[in-house]
Amino acid sequence: MASDNVARLHAWLKAHEQQLLDDYRRLLQVPSIESEPAPGSPFGEMNRRALDLMLGLAESSGMATKDLEGYCGWAEFGKGERLVVTLGHLDVVPVGPGWKHEPFGAEIEDGYVYARGAVDDKGPTIASFYACRAIQESFPDLPARIRSVFGCNEESGFQCVARYVKTEEPPTYGVAPDSGWPCIHGEKGIANFVIERPLIVGELELIEVEGGQRPNIVIDSCRARARVNGPTARAFVESKVADRWDRNLDVAWQGDELIVSARGKAAHGAFPMGGDSAATRVFRFLREIAPLSNQREYDHLLMICHIGGDGLGIAGSDEASGALTANMGIVRTLNGNLQLTVNVRYPVTWKGAELQARCKKKLAEYENGFTIASFSDSPPLYFPVDHPLVKTICEVYREETGDTKEPGTMGGGTYARAIPNTVSIGTGWDGDGDAHETDERCAIESLFKMSRIYAHLFYRLATMD
Repeated sequence: MASDNVARLHAWLKAHEQQLLDDYRRLLQVPSIESEPAPGSPFGEMNRRALDLMLGLAESSGMATKDLEGYCGWAEFGKGERLVVTLGHLDVVPVGPGWKHEPFGAEIEDGYVYARGAVDDKGPTIASFYACRAIQESFPDLPARIRSVFGCNEESGFQCVARYVKTEEPPTYGVAPDSGWPCIHGEKGIANFVIERPLIVGELELIEVEGGQRPNIVIDSCRARARVNGPTARAFVESKVADRWDRNLDVAWQGDELIVSARGKAAHGAFPMGGDSAATRVFRFLREIAPLSNQREYDHLLMICHIGGDGLGIAGSDEASGALTANMGIVRTLNGNLQLTVNVRYPVTWKGAELQARCKKKLAEYENGFTIASFSDSPPLYFPVDHPLVKTICEVYREETGDTKEPGTMGGGTYARAIPNTVSIGTGWDGDGDAHETDERCAIESLFKMSRIYAHLFYRLATMD
């Protein structure tokens, strides 16, 4: 009987694949990057438009809906005490340079849909919504409630789910389709350090540096301006500039000032080794050309770029989730200071307060007044692999795919860490694009496959003993 019920869900989804694809592309064409707030639109007009699109689809499907002042919204069907919740987000990170496809064109090429948000997280969000529709249409007397939550601020603060948990009931079981298969039973802690020090003075005087869009994106473009003071320093720096080897870095003289511009490769801040930091290129170059009198100060800047956290004194790992990673996501000058924002993903068995204390101790070893200007922390999430929710997700995934992959841990942060009784589940497959990268893409077949797995899973969670 169970297999017949799943087959019914799959048949409904098969009959509605074109409709799913069309709605997916409509959603992708909304440039829902956070912008200036407005009444009813705390994260900007485009995020509001994306939320209205999803709530409108739900209402036209006969679901009950609720708009939480534009922070997020939800759509629900079914009756009963049990509440199964799927949480997706509609906001996307900024685009950045280098796209070959129109970032919000939702263009189709060779079976892939290209757009910002294709995999993070509009594809999984709409696939899970259609999975809910399949259950609603196929089993109208379902003895449980299934709710789709649409967030608008996942990429830059989680204010949407903070608003959600203030008034909405916790799920019996919750999933956030925004990670790896079959599910992620542990999410590393996420801390943001804002580190400041006075601008460097002396023979190689750092006047200005700017780079980065968000803490959780590897910097793909960075520009610095440095003044060379004195003829001896000028001769030394000129000789070093002449020997530069980095072809992704350009230099130009403007009088006694040196303009340094670097190109890198964007990637998700949870996987900084997958990108190439333009800020690291700039600081490494400045360290290479710095006269001996300034070299140690530029050494410190370069060390703080270390993706293992060595320069902050926080390197380490645990058995459950592996090594800490650190991404310098924003560099800028502000009020005579150099400000560095470092996004850290730390092991699931660690504590944020301990991390902060270790960093403070390390910075005290450096000269010239490095301080932690601010610190924010989102504690780790961890479910044992034998937890009923984790076990059920793995069972459904294996039944659908034949893949015996075990649940994993990751450095990325999803809504699961902010909602009780919730873990994150998988999205795309090999060939689909990576989150936060240029020309983000998702295979059309991956979209359909996700919807089938999600429908099976939500139905199982709603009906299991």
